[in-house]
Amino acid sequence: MRSHACFFLIPILALAASGCRSAKLSDADDALARGEYFDAQTIYRKVYNRMTRKEDRPARGEVAFKMGRCYEKLNMAANASKAFQNALRYEYDDSTLYLHLGRALQGEGKYRAAIEAYQNFLEFEPESRLAREGMTGCRMAIAAKEKPKTRYVVKNAKIFNTKRSDFAPMYLDKSLDQIYFTSTSEKAMGEKRSEITGMKKGDIYFSKKNERGQWQTPQPAEGELNSDADEGIVSFSPDGQTMYLTRARRSETSSTSVEIYTSRRSDASWSTPQKFEITADTLSAVGHPAVSPDGTYLYFCSDMPGGYGGLDIWRINLKDRAGSLENMGGQINTEGNEMFPYSRNDSTLYFSSDGHPGFGGLDIFKAKLNSTGDYWSVENMGLPMNSTGDDFGITFGNGENGFLSSNRGDARGRDHIFSFELPDIHITISGLVLDRDEEPVPNAIIRIVGDDGSNQKEVARDDGSFKFNLDRGVKYVMKAGAPGYLSLKQEFESDDAEEDADYVIDFMLAAVYKPQVVENIFYDFDKATLRPESKEALDEMAQILRDNPDVTIELGAHTDRKGSDEYNIRLSERRAQSVVDYLIAAGIDMARLSPKGYGESVPKTVTKRINREYPQFPEGTVLTEEYIETLEPEDRDAADQINRRTEFRVLSQEF
Repeated sequence: MRSHACFFLIPILALAASGCRSAKLSDADDALARGEYFDAQTIYRKVYNRMTRKEDRPARGEVAFKMGRCYEKLNMAANASKAFQNALRYEYDDSTLYLHLGRALQGEGKYRAAIEAYQNFLEFEPESRLAREGMTGCRMAIAAKEKPKTRYVVKNAKIFNTKRSDFAPMYLDKSLDQIYFTSTSEKAMGEKRSEITGMKKGDIYFSKKNERGQWQTPQPAEGELNSDADEGIVSFSPDGQTMYLTRARRSETSSTSVEIYTSRRSDASWSTPQKFEITADTLSAVGHPAVSPDGTYLYFCSDMPGGYGGLDIWRINLKDRAGSLENMGGQINTEGNEMFPYSRNDSTLYFSSDGHPGFGGLDIFKAKLNSTGDYWSVENMGLPMNSTGDDFGITFGNGENGFLSSNRGDARGRDHIFSFELPDIHITISGLVLDRDEEPVPNAIIRIVGDDGSNQKEVARDDGSFKFNLDRGVKYVMKAGAPGYLSLKQEFESDDAEEDADYVIDFMLAAVYKPQVVENIFYDFDKATLRPESKEALDEMAQILRDNPDVTIELGAHTDRKGSDEYNIRLSERRAQSVVDYLIAAGIDMARLSPKGYGESVPKTVTKRINREYPQFPEGTVLTEEYIETLEPEDRDAADQINRRTEFRVLSQEF
């Protein structure tokens, strides 16, 4: 409602004013009863300012309350809360005052003060669902300030907006290249301003995309659609040939209300709207049409009897109208107002409500029908799709993008059209496939399989790099291999958080044509006993053997130059056997393992990786005893440490 109030009004009965009644005050009451909020508040403000005597205080409190109700309907939350607080100050005796004050404060984003007002109202009406849901919404909003917003990106769609109100966008058809909406632009037809909003009465406008896909300056809808009355809030049949629209009716003898009309398109021109009869009830308001994507149902809003209070969402079968009228039920409808329905598919309905817990004013909600078709779960769309103001009139394009209406950030309560999109989450995993000397492995193949059924394969680039796109919350198994190398497998699970992520996993493949050092194998001094910190490296070795079940290997242990040759051979043999025993205990077939003690007989040749770690040793240098004797003492210790190693060498790939 509010600046779009002219398209759906619930009449407010004139309240009995006590004392100080004048012709002008009665005019204001009459305007309020007809739902002409702009005219009514203008008169009330003048009357209020004229009441300066002490004996006017009771009447001044009543006028302040009525003025607050007008501001409330015009969505001027700050003005409304000030007026309601004035009504309290003048001791206006109406328990609903606290409820209205709570809703106004909530619309300002003053959530803690709103909770206090709701609590005061609950002392009068402990079972009020509106007050309880309002408090829930306030607490939700307070908590939301400390949590990340949803990933939706909402921006002002400036091409569609004027200095007045523009709202309720709707695509013409599946081509998504034309959009229609309601505007109270100064260029709208008619000379009279709306008694409800003070702006021009709404007309239907549209915009087209040009050949570059850019929206063009909106123009009034062509044909006989627009008139001196309020028209707007449209929906279309799936073929785009029939428009369903809301039109306001106004009578000097009855409350302003709305009805649904239809118009047919011929080329680009629309025919004169014809009233669409839903029921024989002529007293109830009926508006905000929304056609289901398959054209079966027309959803709409109404205050007709049989609802849950305020405005409810209903639907009727367009293909078999007789007896098909149905209320959408208490999971969707509340004691408050539910309006602006949008049917995305047969099990997903969007709508706006001030009865469900929200951030203030109207919030946009998403309702999902369960698989058995007997229960709707309703979810607030969260920040930034919703705000402290009115958020309504959503329409979707392709995927999770489209347009909505909101008066957020507009102190005058005027509505504007905003675009929204939900950016794709980009989850990737990248890394390198290198050999154990940290050089790229040529023609490495990486496979990744997810428990969601995904299966991807990629050949590493020349530098050994690779990259895959992933999904959230999936367990993956990755395997890298190449001719002449042992395969390596790794497992991980992607996070289910709604945010971009880039995981990094590197593979260090062991070549089958040369011995490979098993890093981080430690023994007690002068013993063959494996130290506990060796466990991680040995477990990794066991996993390599499990991932390559056809391989048999030799486990070779090497010592430094210290001690006799015979002693070093025996020590290295015992150490090699210790590694074999560990692997057998880990489940590796003993027939695949051959221990070998080399003592100091095979000094290490310096590789590129060793040179990067120990640049004092040139690449290709053999760390013989004779060479080590030429070094400074600290470099001798480093060379001895390099020579003390455990290596494995592939003997066969045909086990």
